[in-house]
Amino acid sequence: MNTVRSLLDDEWYERYKRISRLNIRSSIYDVTDRCNLRCKGCFFFSSDEHKAAREEKDPARWVEFIERERERGVNLAILIGGEPTLYMDRIEAFYKRLPTYCATNGQIKVPRDRFPDMMVGISLWGDPETEKKLRGRDTFAVSSKNYAGDPYTYYLYTITPRQLGRLGEVVKRIDDVGLKVHMQLLSNDEGVDGFSWTEAQLAQVRDEMDAALERYPRSVISSRYYHEVLTTRIMMGRRFGWQECPSVTEPMDTRSPQPRRLIRFIRWAADLKTMHRCCTSATRDCTTCMDGAAHMSWVMVNKREHLRSTQDLQNWITVYEMFAKLYRFLPW
Repeated sequence: MNTVRSLLDDEWYERYKRISRLNIRSSIYDVTDRCNLRCKGCFFFSSDEHKAAREEKDPARWVEFIERERERGVNLAILIGGEPTLYMDRIEAFYKRLPTYCATNGQIKVPRDRFPDMMVGISLWGDPETEKKLRGRDTFAVSSKNYAGDPYTYYLYTITPRQLGRLGEVVKRIDDVGLKVHMQLLSNDEGVDGFSWTEAQLAQVRDEMDAALERYPRSVISSRYYHEVLTTRIMMGRRFGWQECPSVTEPMDTRSPQPRRLIRFIRWAADLKTMHRCCTSATRDCTTCMDGAAHMSWVMVNKREHLRSTQDLQNWITVYEMFAKLYRFLPW
């Protein structure tokens, strides 16, 4: 029978021990229903989740809620929106009580005197042409000035089919302003013409993601195995979908049999009462979901399946390390 120790040499075993102590327990929080952009393909608005609940406006209730979440065992608060930076006081309520990650479009700068070491992930959907088509403006022009050289910031680059052949240029722009980048793929929730993936395009984008990782190893926070799983949607012979996804809100998870899943995971609406189905939206077709975090988590919760060989276990470690770096549990 294979064991972790039998499959790894001393160097890889030390890497394994470093992540095995982390015990990450995350949940996702809609900080607000408002946003200063309206991006085509944004699951929050395309699924009408901004209408699911009326956001709580009392700061004291936010504090009470966060204390309950901490007592529930959450040790990573992932803040999304709408746009969280519209409400810095709500971000601060999380930041003072839990390890906190803020997902933002980068148009409003998080003040570092107030949040000196909070990890910030900036959404980016491509080169200026694609950004203007999908988001109405070149967001990078603003966000790169706000965060250039910031050691606790990276771009979450959501790659679209229109970015094929341009991916390297976008990564270079990010590298040039001294920031990191992590990559995922667009799930075309609103059916924008020309932005749905074909198998040939997925194979090409995997090659381009691998090439970016090789060319910019200090800037690209990623893993070849992650690229493989994300673009094929297959892991250890199993295909991603509703019955496999680990990122389903625990109290709403009625699947039988239960797959391996994130422990205590809940995605909360901004009323602090309503729960959303999963880390994206209840209207998304799981057979076409390209969400990077969901695929990372899918790998992470399936450690036992990766005990087949040394290479399989090393692949698992690289994905877990990537996740830990993106949420500041491990240094870059």
